Amino acid sequence: MATVDLKDVRKVYPGGVEAVKGVSIAIPDKALCVLVGPSGCGKSTLLRMIAGLETISAGSCAIDGKVVNAIGPTERDIAMVFQNYALYPHMKVYDNMAYGLRNRGTPKDEIDRRVRSTAKTLELEHLLERRPRELSGGQRQRVAMGRAIVRNPKVFLFDEPLSNLDAKLRGQMRVEIKNLQRSLGVTSVYVTHDQLEAMTLADVLVVMNAGLVEQSGAPLDIYEKPASTFVASFIGAPPMNLLPLRSGQFEGAVTLPAVPGNAATLGFRPEDCEVRVEAGGIAADGALRLLARVEGVEPVGAESFLYCQAAGGRIVVRVPGRTELQAGDQLPVFARREKLHFFGSDGKRV
Repeated sequence: MATVDLKDVRKVYPGGVEAVKGVSIAIPDKALCVLVGPSGCGKSTLLRMIAGLETISAGSCAIDGKVVNAIGPTERDIAMVFQNYALYPHMKVYDNMAYGLRNRGTPKDEIDRRVRSTAKTLELEHLLERRPRELSGGQRQRVAMGRAIVRNPKVFLFDEPLSNLDAKLRGQMRVEIKNLQRSLGVTSVYVTHDQLEAMTLADVLVVMNAGLVEQSGAPLDIYEKPASTFVASFIGAPPMNLLPLRSGQFEGAVTLPAVPGNAATLGFRPEDCEVRVEAGGIAADGALRLLARVEGVEPVGAESFLYCQAAGGRIVVRVPGRTELQAGDQLPVFARREKLHFFGSDGKRV
C-alpha cells in the first residue's frame, strides 16, 4: 500500500512569499490524483515538496504512512517524470532506462529483465539502441516514463509531462498514461494546467488557486457542483456562464427559482441551455429565460458555440451541429431550472 497524505503543508520562500498556504490532501492507494490550476497557483511547488526537491516550511508529507519531511528524494521511493523528459542525450534508450537501477547496484540480469519488460509494455523494444535525438516527442516521453517504471516505485510524480506535445499526441498519451497507471496500480500525483487533461485522467481532482485548494473530489462531482465561481470558470470548456444577480436584470424571465438571500451570481453551463422556443422541451419547464444577442458563432463540427450578450453579461450557448444563426441575431435562451447554480458575494457556492 502507498498512500500520500499532506497535512497543512506550507511553503514560504525567503522574503515572505507564501507559495503554498496550508494544503491538506489524502491520496488513496493506487489512485491517480491530478493537481490542476493556473500558473503560479502552487501546484508544481506542492509536487516538488512531495518529491523532496523543495523543503516543507510547515506541515507534513507522509508516504505509505511515513512522514518524509526530513528524508531526501532518493530515499522516498518515488519516481518523477518531468516536462522536459530529462533524458541523457549521449545515452541510448536502454541505458537511459537502466541508469537509475545501475546506481542502486541492481544485478545486471535483473536490470536487463526490467528494462526489456518495461520496453515491451511501452512498445519501445525497437528503439532501445537509439539515442534521444533520434526519437519523436512522444517516444521520448515514453522513455521518460519507462525510466520511472523500471524502478518499481511506491509513487509516480508527473510534472506537466505532456505540455511539449501537439494536441493529437497529447490526447493519445493521456489514454496511455491512464491505462498504464491502472495496470501498474501505482499511486500517482499528476500536475497540469490543462483542465481537460485533468478531468480525463483524475481519480481524485484537486483544483488549486493562489496556494490553496479550492475544491477536491471526483472530477464529475466538481464539474456538476463547483464550490466557487473560480472552479466554475476554470473547469469546463467553455466554462460555466456566470451572470451577476441585479434588480431588474432578468426581465421577461419565464421563471427564476427562489434565489438564496446571499446569492450574488447565477451560473449555468453552455450545454444546460438552448435556444429552441417551440412547445415542449425546457422552454415549457419553468426554465430561466434570457433575451440574448448573438455576437459570434464558432462551429466546431458536431456542435457550434454561440457567444452572446444577455442580462448585462456574456454567455455561451452550445447547440448541436451547424446553425444558421449569425452575429446580430436576437433570440430567447432558456437555461434549465435544475441546472442553475448560485454563488455568494465571496464567490462561494450557496
